[in-house]
Amino acid sequence: MSALSVNHLLGIKYLKEEDIRLIFETADKFKEVINRPIKKVPSLRDVTIANLFFENSTRTKLSFELAEKRLSADVVNFSAASSSVKKGETLIDTVNNILAMKVDMVVMRHPNPGAGIFLSKHIGASIVNAGDGTHEHPTQALLDSYSIREKLGDVTGKKVVIVGDILHSRVALSNIYALKLLGAEVKVCGPKTLLPKYIEQLGVEVELNLDKALAWCDVANMLRVQNERMEISYFPSTREYVQQYGVSKQRLAQLDKEIVIMHPGPINRGVEITSDVADSKHAIILNQVENGVAIRMAVIYLLASKLK
Repeated sequence: MSALSVNHLLGIKYLKEEDIRLIFETADKFKEVINRPIKKVPSLRDVTIANLFFENSTRTKLSFELAEKRLSADVVNFSAASSSVKKGETLIDTVNNILAMKVDMVVMRHPNPGAGIFLSKHIGASIVNAGDGTHEHPTQALLDSYSIREKLGDVTGKKVVIVGDILHSRVALSNIYALKLLGAEVKVCGPKTLLPKYIEQLGVEVELNLDKALAWCDVANMLRVQNERMEISYFPSTREYVQQYGVSKQRLAQLDKEIVIMHPGPINRGVEITSDVADSKHAIILNQVENGVAIRMAVIYLLASKLK
């Protein structure tokens, strides 16, 4: 298969394993490009991409913008905080206005789950979901799996534990879908109050004890506690959370093996991981950032090649 089976990237659950492998192979080529002295290719010189961010984002937005510019696309940035959305304009109206400017692709982050799916049914442009509420964040999951493949040679058969605030995390859901598609074993670990009730139906095991989870896994993907999505308190105190679910050098030293530490960012240093772990040889956090640009270049390039 040399083309994606989808016209939009709305979520990992709509992809096939071959789609992910194709994205990875394409990202391999783009990774060579971004490590050259001249980091640009003229692949998308005639394509216009609008970045619509209805929620704050620093890393994802920068990563997409860099990916688009590395491909020589024309880029339009739109921030809802300073837009007519504040005046009550609907999502469809906003996008239709942008499409009237002849945009080919829309990269969108939105607080409502399913916003990208809704949009894909109403407009002709290709949609890339850059995060929709607590639903999915597909490019993050792709770059996470790609980083595991780069570090350990393959994702198939690897044991991955996702630790922390699973309940509010679109990264966790997309990662579970991607890792399972690629043949990894997946466990989730965190306080019971931060685990969704249906989680085991996704084919993952629950482990409430972090030390047992770390002893089992090859890779630990540490998620931050999303205080901004919490209306109530889900655990007694940050101090207690750190004691039970924070990864420190001491905790890793108790293991009889080395494991890979990942984090989608932004890191709450001293909460989910200590600074000495984040900056250690165990962590591939900065590799994830670099791989994010290559993966997003691959996704945009492959979707653009399907544009009529």
